[in-house]
Amino acid sequence: MTQLARAHGVPDVHYRPVTDELNFLVTNRIPRIALTRFMGWFSRIEHPLIVRLALALWRAFADLRLDEAKKSHFTSVHDCFVRELKEGARPIDANPAVLTSPCDAIVGASGSVRGTVAFQAKGFPYSLLDLLGDARTAARYVDATYVTLRITSSMYHRFHAPHDCRVGPVTYFSGDTWNVNPPALARVQSLFCKNERALIRVLLEESGHEILLVPVAAVLVASIRLNFLPQALNLRYRGPNVIPYFAEFKKGEEMGRFEHGSTILVFAPRGFKLLAAEGSIIRAGQPLMRVPAKLRPDPEFWMPTLPSSWK
Repeated sequence: MTQLARAHGVPDVHYRPVTDELNFLVTNRIPRIALTRFMGWFSRIEHPLIVRLALALWRAFADLRLDEAKKSHFTSVHDCFVRELKEGARPIDANPAVLTSPCDAIVGASGSVRGTVAFQAKGFPYSLLDLLGDARTAARYVDATYVTLRITSSMYHRFHAPHDCRVGPVTYFSGDTWNVNPPALARVQSLFCKNERALIRVLLEESGHEILLVPVAAVLVASIRLNFLPQALNLRYRGPNVIPYFAEFKKGEEMGRFEHGSTILVFAPRGFKLLAAEGSIIRAGQPLMRVPAKLRPDPEFWMPTLPSSWK
């Protein structure tokens, strides 16, 4: 157990099934970055036989359902990974007092941040300073509300605006590609802080609250595509860490996608109320948090980075 865990009175995790240990070894004790790059290449091969065999293998090991997909024929495995859904497949809760889920996911660790410490799994804390890379940003989320949204490989991989909002700038963190499934979260300390990830600041319209979305990449999926950026954020990205792009989204509008499946961490200020239970399955557009009363935006925080059209 880490010092951080002991300091917050978290008990040791004594027992894990053998199957979890095997899962961890098979998906993590491998050349993760090399395999992820290979998967990026392989998934884009446009050969009918390869696509059929790969999708058949995928169905054999995961609950892959394509009945909601906009199209039934895919030119590559990647084409299937990033599939769009039929119109109306994800109804959006239009209530402005509700922050909706940005993605289809299994709800993971969630609750209240303890000071600036959140949890990836029971007994496995991580520091917001390590995750966000900035003391000032971490300080704004002391005792915040947070939720972990894990997107499995067979789920819909695109994510959407959880509210009418303004977005930007984006901070990119290059990193490792550990698996982000439960066996890994219960073994690798501060896993989210180690993996490749992006920090997206989101200013909610109406209420004026700021929330954070942190898409975290994983093994086989070290590529995050944000619709408002001209380039993908992946292992080959060589641009600046802070990307000064800004965009506006309506609730439910597509913001970006993962190339396979991974995790989005959502952080909201104290006062937001969680509406989704840990362990449940949630879909994009369904209620995730209750938004508190209106708040006047903090000009000291926002004005230095806002484009002139936003002032």
